[in-house]
Parts: sequence; C-alpha cells; structure tokens
Amino acid sequence: MSDARQYYLIFETAGGFCGIAWNDIGVTRFQLPTKEAGSTERLLLRRIPDARPGTPPPEVTDAVVAVKRYFAGEEIDFSGVKLDLGELDSFFERIYAAARQIGWGHTTTYGALAKQLGAGPEAARDVGQAMARNPVALIIPCHRVLAAGGKIGGFSAPGGSTAKARMLELEGVQLAPPKPVQQSLGF
Repeated sequence: MSDARQYYLIFETAGGFCGIAWNDIGVTRFQLPTKEAGSTERLLLRRIPDARPGTPPPEVTDAVVAVKRYFAGEEIDFSGVKLDLGELDSFFERIYAAARQIGWGHTTTYGALAKQLGAGPEAARDVGQAMARNPVALIIPCHRVLAAGGKIGGFSAPGGSTAKARMLELEGVQLAPPKPVQQSLGF
C-alpha cells in the first residue's frame, strides 16, 4: 500500500451498511455489511485508523454502485476494480489473483485453488489463511472459496459462515442438498 492518505465511505446496500477505503492507487479495504453504519465504520477504522471520510473518485464510486447492485441480487464482476493491497507475500498475490477469477455463482475449494496454482494439498491451508486475511472481501470473492467437500468453511466477516452462505445464495449457489423431487413411500 502506498504511503498516500486513505479515505473511506460508509454506504447502505440491500444487505446492510458497507464500507470502502481507497488511496490514490486504488481500493485498499472493503467492509462487508453490518446492520448499522456505526458498526461498519468501527470495523473499517480498526484496520485503517488514520483514514478520513472522503468523496470517492469515479473509479471508487463505480465500485460502490457495483456493490449496491450486487447486494440487490444483480450479477456483478469485480475483477476490474483497481486495488492497492500493499506488500504481499508473492503466493498470497497469486492466490488473490486466482480468486478474483472465480465468477458469480461459481465456487471452488481451498485445495482446488492451491492445486490450480501448482501447489500441493498442504498449500490449501495457505489459501485459507489468505482468504481469512482478505482486506477486500467481495471484491476478491473469498466467499466463493469453500472447504473440502464443498462445505461452507469459515468466514471472518461479520455474520461468519451464515453471511458467506447468504452471499452464495444471492448468487444462486445451493449449499444444502436439493429437496427430494419424489416423495418416499416409506417402505
């Protein structure tokens, strides 16, 4: 992340109040929704205490509009949002780049993402750590990365795995087994 001053905006969506922070290079943080603007602001400022409220530049305004459309149920691709995540471990950079390519309504697992990057199964834990530390959840769609066997796995955002499941359901991803079409005769 550059040494440039960071600014932020708290805004309301159909999913609750979100927060976005940026500098002159790109988006530096994104806070998934909470029920109250004050809660979202506190969570965001916990990670970027020197940020100031600001008027977003056009690219950030576009991202805010896209987030609002996302939580209204519209298919959105955030892969073009310019980010400034600062100095990252090169493997984390590769993990985030791969995760950004997971499209709306699609999921993968920690292990599959590690394998896609040419790493062994032991790297699945690294993928999990990268997702847990994701500073721009949703923009880097960590909610689309599941545990082994397609299980929901953890989610460090407000609401935990319930929030993750809600976001996936919004995208049409069904995690629970489908309801039986045919009734059992009870034999």
